Amino acid sequence: MTAPTHRLAKRLAAALLCLMSAAAIADDQDNKPNQQMQAVLDALGKLGGKPIQSLPPGLARLQPSAADGVIELIQERGTVAPDKLPPVGKVDTITIPGPANNAIPARVYTPKGDGPFPAIVYFHGGGWVLGSIDTYDSSCRGLTDLNKAIVVSVDYRQAPENKFPAAPEDCYAALQWVMNNAQTIGGDPSKVAVVGESAGGNLAAVTCIMAKERGGKMPVAQVLVYPITNNNFDTPSYKANANAKPLNAAMMKWFFNYYLPSPDKDTDIHVSPLRASNDQLKGLPPTTIVTAEIDPLRDDGRNYAKKLKDAGVDVAAEDYAGVTHEFFGMALVLDKAKTANAFVAGRLKTAFAAKSID
Repeated sequence: MTAPTHRLAKRLAAALLCLMSAAAIADDQDNKPNQQMQAVLDALGKLGGKPIQSLPPGLARLQPSAADGVIELIQERGTVAPDKLPPVGKVDTITIPGPANNAIPARVYTPKGDGPFPAIVYFHGGGWVLGSIDTYDSSCRGLTDLNKAIVVSVDYRQAPENKFPAAPEDCYAALQWVMNNAQTIGGDPSKVAVVGESAGGNLAAVTCIMAKERGGKMPVAQVLVYPITNNNFDTPSYKANANAKPLNAAMMKWFFNYYLPSPDKDTDIHVSPLRASNDQLKGLPPTTIVTAEIDPLRDDGRNYAKKLKDAGVDVAAEDYAGVTHEFFGMALVLDKAKTANAFVAGRLKTAFAAKSID
């Protein structure tokens, strides 16, 4: 190689190295919380919660949640004006007959105006162990307001007191009850959708599979917000976000440990719907999937979206950069949450409108 050629090769190699370094820096920056998200995480950190995975369930349930971080941030900034809160006509508490002679508590959010309204059956998150209908109140109010729909938030049985399959059985019973009795709460039984976040997204997906298996009534749409779809901790998003907040890989292992009655249940499609075959997924309702960039579960949602598409299901999926797990219910302080809420509302309105045409 001549001297000029050698110098040119060195300059090209150096330029390529700079480009690669710049790309790596950009990727690293992209995987950081945006300013609004970081403010929530900082507020949550001030509450001094202990690592969930180091605690027994009873103590873990006493730790501050991401919703508490939002409340802390709002308090730091001053009271939110009443006109900023999602307007809801009324909130009632009902009980739904459960599958084990149990009564399933549920909170019913009804929009202002006259019904009958479309209905949304909502399953909260918390890894099947934590969380409550109180924790996810903000998500339900937003869904009620944006969709002008009744939201039935289901207080399903939790592990470890009630391990799998208690939660999906409760959720399936609640979904079928609403589809058969929506008119008793001011809803339209022909326009019922199911929505869930995190473990609730898992339960929403599973209840639709159960409806197909059992010949039950199928909702007009399913919305899965950063759903758990598999018991696989080796995906790229699990590795990239192993130590993320407010959800990390160690917490997910902790959740599965308390949820499953035995380790071999992790392959059951009612635990890991991603393991279902195309035939088992074919015919499921139009599906909307929301994922967050800084979340171990990001690939669970993305992979399930692909699996559903391969089975011929109508799927729309959006991934939101710069935000973490639990961002969906933070519309009071997070613009990305508002965008995700609007995306979901658009898809639900389309599904409800299609039933009007039918």
